Amino acid sequence: MQQIILLTFAKTIPVDLSSIDVQRIEAEWLIDNDVSLDVVRLDKMDAVVSGNKWFKLKYYLLEAQKQQKTVIATFGGAWSNHIIATAFAAKQAGLKSVGIIRGEKPGVLSYTLIKAIEFDMELHYVSRDQYQRKQEIVTSFLNENWFWVDEGGYGKTGAKGASEILKTVRVSAYTHIVAAVGTGTMLAGLVMGSTKNESIIGISSMKGNYSIEEKIRDLLEQENGEALFEIKHDYHFGGYGKHPEELIAYINDVYYKHSLPLDIVYTGKTFYAIEDLVKKKYFEAGSKVLMIHSGGLQGNESLGAKVLAF
Repeated sequence: MQQIILLTFAKTIPVDLSSIDVQRIEAEWLIDNDVSLDVVRLDKMDAVVSGNKWFKLKYYLLEAQKQQKTVIATFGGAWSNHIIATAFAAKQAGLKSVGIIRGEKPGVLSYTLIKAIEFDMELHYVSRDQYQRKQEIVTSFLNENWFWVDEGGYGKTGAKGASEILKTVRVSAYTHIVAAVGTGTMLAGLVMGSTKNESIIGISSMKGNYSIEEKIRDLLEQENGEALFEIKHDYHFGGYGKHPEELIAYINDVYYKHSLPLDIVYTGKTFYAIEDLVKKKYFEAGSKVLMIHSGGLQGNESLGAKVLAF
């Protein structure tokens, strides 16, 4: 079994990249439009640090240990995939973790927050207004032993790690790469890791997040600045985290047809977008599309029992 080691210090996080596979999707809407679709299953690589999370955190944790920091501090919401992944990864690396959580402490903790506490993350709740002033928060918690990571792993360090996602596939076999977009860190990494012959398409999970293109360009090295990427803003289903019945039914249908589990925040909307774009002939005949399954299935825990088929 191949294992890739995240940290090369005393504490390591072994991740089995051999568990990642590429799933071919067979569907009439693909055949009718002469488009092929593969999904790289990053969700299979680890039960907690799954999908793009391991890649985005990789170099932050290395840098924290290099600087001999003892605490990883970061930001996120009550259902943040990043929060739970950071808590787990920090514990495995022998580091403490602190999570600055957006919003007042809920009466009933989310699955994410419960698991983060189980992984020994210290949680601090701040108002939504305070949360927008992250630099003030960093200053108020000023501690030389803390290593700060921005929300969602945003930053050039996170993008550097995300650029290695495409090393798990033969990227030159594809004409288009499609992925969900939150902070834009993963998409910047995909641009960096592409051969520059692929079109990179991001599906925004947020409503009206038209500043995301600039945020992505800010993360790209100069030689990647004019690289081809495009953000689609029409598939948010009402906004970040919104999951109307139409989306739930669609996610279940995809699972029944393809045995492909998707989440309600990112990948469900991304797969829907791909199908819609194919049917609208956005992709030319002969196109070979690769979707990045960025994990995040723990977010489905916000739903009631038996809402999803998996």
